Formats: sequence, structure tokens, C-alpha cells
Amino acid sequence: MGLLANIRRDIRFAKGLRRLLKRIKPIDLDGVDLVCDDWEEAVDKFPDHVAIQDDRLTLTFRELDAMANRFGHWAQSRRLKRGDTIALVMLNRAEYLAAWLGFSKVGVATALINTNLTGHALAHCLSISNASQVVTDTDCWRRVEEARPHAGRNLMLWVLGLADADEADERRGLDKPVRGGSSVRPARSVRSGLTNRDTALYIYTSGTTGLPKAAKVTHARARTYMRAFAGATAATDKDITFNVLPLYHSTGGLVGIGPALLNGGKLVLRKRFSASSFWPDVKSSGATLFVYIGELCRYLVNCPENPDERAHKLRLAFGNGLRPDVWNDFQKRFAVPDILEFYGSTEGNVSLFNFDGKPGAIGRAPGFLKKQINFRLVRFDIDTEEPVRGPDGLCQLARAGEVGEAIGRIGDDTRHAFSGYADKAASEKKILRDVFVRGDRWFRTGDLMKQDSEGYAYFIDRIGDTFRWKGENVSTAEVEQRLADAPGVKEVIAYGVPVPGHDGKAGMVALVIDGKFGARVFADWAEQELPAYAQPAFVRIIKAADTTGTFKYRKMDLVADGFDPAKVDGPLYVRGGRSGYTKMSEAALAAILNGETRL
Repeated sequence: MGLLANIRRDIRFAKGLRRLLKRIKPIDLDGVDLVCDDWEEAVDKFPDHVAIQDDRLTLTFRELDAMANRFGHWAQSRRLKRGDTIALVMLNRAEYLAAWLGFSKVGVATALINTNLTGHALAHCLSISNASQVVTDTDCWRRVEEARPHAGRNLMLWVLGLADADEADERRGLDKPVRGGSSVRPARSVRSGLTNRDTALYIYTSGTTGLPKAAKVTHARARTYMRAFAGATAATDKDITFNVLPLYHSTGGLVGIGPALLNGGKLVLRKRFSASSFWPDVKSSGATLFVYIGELCRYLVNCPENPDERAHKLRLAFGNGLRPDVWNDFQKRFAVPDILEFYGSTEGNVSLFNFDGKPGAIGRAPGFLKKQINFRLVRFDIDTEEPVRGPDGLCQLARAGEVGEAIGRIGDDTRHAFSGYADKAASEKKILRDVFVRGDRWFRTGDLMKQDSEGYAYFIDRIGDTFRWKGENVSTAEVEQRLADAPGVKEVIAYGVPVPGHDGKAGMVALVIDGKFGARVFADWAEQELPAYAQPAFVRIIKAADTTGTFKYRKMDLVADGFDPAKVDGPLYVRGGRSGYTKMSEAALAAILNGETRL
């Protein structure tokens, strides 16, 4: 790259970072302006602009705020107060955002529950939220009802759209109570005493220790996500953001709403992603921005040609997880002028932005902006799964091109704060101490990356056993726990295997079984106990499970074998067919590898 091109690239990056920092700089951890105050400021500035359009409703900023106010007053009518929590289990709709914004107006935190969860995993998330009230809808309430007995606490269900015949002692319709509430803003004094250090939301993340953990999203963190992308995207009140990502994740629920709701623009919201209707919907909505995860982009690239796929007004796609092998095809085929890839985690304090649009890079941390970007890569030992320390006991920076773990310095300001999880022990495990000087503390992302000489960072893999599939984190410990009780199963080893043409890793289990493998019975059990993205795509049958001296399963050889019948000794199955799992053949393998079979 020539000198002039380098200068232009650096200027573009600096401008993008300046827009971002300008929006988040006013956030003070001890300040009393909360996420709902940012929202109300936008409402007062753009009252008659359309704020949101979902499958059923089109609401102006003033109308959406009135709905939020009613949710806030309803929470007060239930004697909920500052510091309490409400669990929200609902598909994407205007009421979703109105609910948690309204609850924040009266100081109540909201636990955003993954709508794919069922059974014990759902009960666990409801339990650790400490919520006594669950707000849900007609799409989700029955699975909440089924999980409730396992939650270990009394839960009152409030359901939008509930038929009178379905009401019961601990289940009530929510439409009338909310409509009957005041549309006037709750007084700020109701949330007096709260600061940006207090929790606004709980967003759940899967780790290597089993069931989902509740990451505490403070008002500062929620504001940072929304404000950062309101600035980074250079969005204005003329922009229309198209969002089909689930609102229970930070990418869809915070990153994906900030550009519209803080800048006076329109947010077009859909219940879920549909590949067939995506481009017609983008065209008809007039969207200028859309928020993605990498798997969504891959789905679109693999879809047949659509007449509307280039007949849109998009100027920018922003999101995370767009892999190098998809990036160019996606941008060229669909004529998307610019792509803004970013890296971040719900609970962490490390964020990177690829303002240059360099394909495959998750962001850039150029040397001349080292102090402004809270990101370092330290050398990492794959065997011990710990950072490498030198003779002085301190960590060592990874060299250019060397794979290391990404970490971020923990400090007492908005950009460096680490709020952690509801579980203090889980939070402590994410803190690395005595890193570069004695007494310093850094957040461990658990992500392995490498960085080139120009500062571009590239994602390599997750540390430990968690892997991503279909845009979701899958915990192998949880999979093993849920499948261990399946009929005929004696032992379960769960792991992820890479599949050509797919982002992330597909789930695979090695089973030690008693007698003959019952494919249908096992498939039914997996469907009952696990969300779709966590159900194993492949099953292999083994005679015995090898373990280490500390009784940990040896997975490296299993991962290396993958799902190739030529490498696997013993029966091997792939999900699909009438029996739930069918035996893997050479023809079936070829169909997976050449993309004819989609997992």
C-alpha cells in the first residue's frame, strides 16, 4: 500500500473513532443520566419521527415513549422498585423495547432471556435473574410455563395477547393492565440514587462451565453500545435501520437499535430472519443500514438469486462475525457499499472497529492510537490455556502474526469498566492480574486472535470448549449434562467440528452407549433438552472415553477425526432423516463438503 493510501486509510479510521468517542465521552460512571434519559432526549428532539416499524405496528418516537411509560407504571403497580428485576421472554416486536426502556424509567432491571431456550436451561436463566415477574407473549409463554416448575422460585407470568380462556392463578394477560396505565413519564425521582454503575439489563452468555451466565449490563454499558454505533455508523434522522437479529443479544438489542433510536431515524424490526423475504423486505422498507451477524450473511450468500438483492438503498452493513471467505462475495453480490465490522462481548471491556472495511479483519488497533484503544494480545499457551509469563512473572505481548489472547485493562471509567456476571465467582475467573505491572487487572476475553504489522486484528478461535454455531454460543458442558440422561447413554463427550462452508463449528458428540444406539429416541431427547443450535449435528459411537489424569475428556483426537468415516473408528451418524440421525456414508460426506447438504 502506497504512502498516500496509508494516510487516507488512517484518516478514515481516525474519523470513525472520533465519531464514536465523541458520543460515548459524556458517559460518567457516577453520573445520574441513564439509558432511559438518552432515549427521552431523542424523543424530545424527534417526537413525530417514526421510531419503529414491526410486523404489526408503526410508532412515532412520542408513541413508543408513551408505551414505555405505561410499562413503567405497570411495573410500579406490581410494587416493583429500584433494584428489582423483570424477566423478558418475547420475540422481536415494538413492545420488547418499550418494556425494558419503561422498566428502566422506574429503576427496574430487565433480564433478556434467549427465546430458543427450553426446559432446565430456561428455568436456570429465570432463576438466576431473581425475577418474580415474567413478561412474555403468545409465541413464548407455553415454554415458560413448562420450565417454571424447575425454576425453584415463584414466577408470575404476564402474557401479551393471552386469550381469556388461558388465564390462570399465576398467568395473566398483559394487554389491558399496560393499556390502562398512564402514558405520562414516570418522575425522575423514582430512579433517584441510581447511577451508570447500576444494572440496566442482564444479557445471557454461554461459557465453558455449563449453563448460561447472566452478564450484568450497566446503564453505562447499555449507553455505550447504543451511543457508540449511533456515532460509528454516522447515522442521521434520515437513516432507516433494518434489524432481524434477536433483541435478547447485545448485537441486535443494543448495537442494532442505537443508530435509529438515538438519532431520530426509523428502526424496522422483524420477528426473525427469513432468507427468502430478506431482500424484498430491505427494498420495500427503504432501509439504508442493516445490522448483521456473520452467519446471516453466509445464509444470504448461499441463497438462490433474488430479483431484489441489488435493488436496495443500503449504504452500510454493520455487525460482527463476517468471515473472510464470505466478506467479498457478500459485498460484491449484493452491492453493499460499506461494511463496518466490530468486535466486542456483552460482558467485556474490549472493543475493536474495522472502519477501513478491510475484508476479514475484526478491527484495527494501530500503534498511533494505542492509548485510545483498550486492546492487547498476550502470548498464550494452548496446553495450559493460560497466558505465557516471563521470568519476571509478567505476561508478554504477542508478536505480529502470533496468536494470542485478547485482553482489556480494567479501570474505573466507562471505557475500562468490567461489570462481570451476576455470579461473582464467574466474574473473578475473567480477571487476569499482574499482567504488565504488579497489581494491574485485565479482562480475559477468552478469544484467540492475531494482529498484523498494520494493527489489523483477526479472530482465530475461542479458548476452551465453547464454540459458536448458528450465531449462538454452545457450551459443551451443558450439552454433555443434558444428554447424559438420554436413554441408553452412559457417557457423552461434546465438542465442535469445523464444517466447510459454515461459520463457527457444528456440534458433535461421542457416545458410550449401553446396547444398540436408538437414533430416534436420542434425537427426540436432544430436541426436548436443547435448543436447535445446540443439538448435535453429528454422533459417533465409541467403546470407551479416554480421560486425562484429572478426569477431563481427551477431545483433541476426536476433534481431529471430525466426521470423516475414513478416520472414525465405529458407527457415525449425521442429523436428518426419519430416524432423526442417519448413518454417515461417503456420499453423505461429499454432499456436506460440497454444500449440497446444509446442516
